[in-house]
Amino acid sequence: MQAFLKGASISTKPPPTKDRGVTATARSSGENKKAKPVPWVEKYRPKCVDEVAFQEEVVAVLKKSLEGADLPNLLFYGPPGTGKTSTILAAARELFGPELFRLRVLELNASDERGIQVVREKVKNFAQLTVSGSRSDGKPCPPFKIVILDEADSMTSAAQAALRRTMEKESKTTRFCLICNYVSRIIEPLTSRCSKFRFKPLSDKIQQQRLLDIADKEHVKISNEGIAYLVQVSEGDLRKAITFLQSATRLTGGKEVTKKVITDIAGVVPAKTIDGVFAACQSGSFDKLEAVVKDLINEGHAATQLVNQLHDVVVENDNLSDKQKSIITEKLAEVDKCLADGADEHLQLISLCATVMQQLTQNC
Repeated sequence: MQAFLKGASISTKPPPTKDRGVTATARSSGENKKAKPVPWVEKYRPKCVDEVAFQEEVVAVLKKSLEGADLPNLLFYGPPGTGKTSTILAAARELFGPELFRLRVLELNASDERGIQVVREKVKNFAQLTVSGSRSDGKPCPPFKIVILDEADSMTSAAQAALRRTMEKESKTTRFCLICNYVSRIIEPLTSRCSKFRFKPLSDKIQQQRLLDIADKEHVKISNEGIAYLVQVSEGDLRKAITFLQSATRLTGGKEVTKKVITDIAGVVPAKTIDGVFAACQSGSFDKLEAVVKDLINEGHAATQLVNQLHDVVVENDNLSDKQKSIITEKLAEVDKCLADGADEHLQLISLCATVMQQLTQNC
């Protein structure tokens, strides 16, 4: 009897240890899941149409479409970082719910291959699939799929032309949403088939509000002056502003994010350096000018960034006449074009500064 009890006691011990091991594993995997870092741009991306900032007209039309569970073909255009992709993704999530979203939405970006072959095969095959089924939460599910063509202005004209017939033929089962920065690069037959919506650059107030909200949630120490400067350097692009804020937070490691940190991260040319360029131009000495430009290049400042900042300084300079301003800004446009075409930064900056010097020394 004792032996039996002894054996029983031995046999009853293993299950609890096994159980404990399972719970320990589950706990550790749960902790891993919780600790998974996400970029703030994705973390704070609008989840529903109501959360989209500053685009009242677009949101109003989409909400009406969502109520009737119908949607026209859409064309969203406007500057980067204003919420074009976020808006259509949020609308699609509301239409289809989280389960059907993956099955009903095809998103093609500029990073994907989007030549005429892709339009003929991938897009056409997806558009021809019939849709059925209803949402698990009982809400009405629209009888169509959505094809999102992000950065459509980088598609070739032939690929855009091949899309025309597909848009018409598959109108019963598929809606298209084209997203671009420049509407002029979309061919006329496509724009006439879509409802066009212009996304405005976000106002400084809206951006500051959103950034302060994120800073509060992430426990970031930043002054109102720092937020205002962050908005200024991001030029209406909220995505850029959020990325800069996250990078600055990582760099400071819990300390306050200052104007200097933002300047370093955003690659902005310091005001002191710009004043140095103007002082060299005003001196009338070409040797001084060349030395300043050399220093600029050696310090790693981007020529395109300098062109943008010089433009603002020249336009706001009260000591220059309108004629002088127009000559310098015309030269700025020329240099910007040459830099975009891959010209040498050093030569272009020397040429630009020589023009500025010529205009500044005319008064002397």
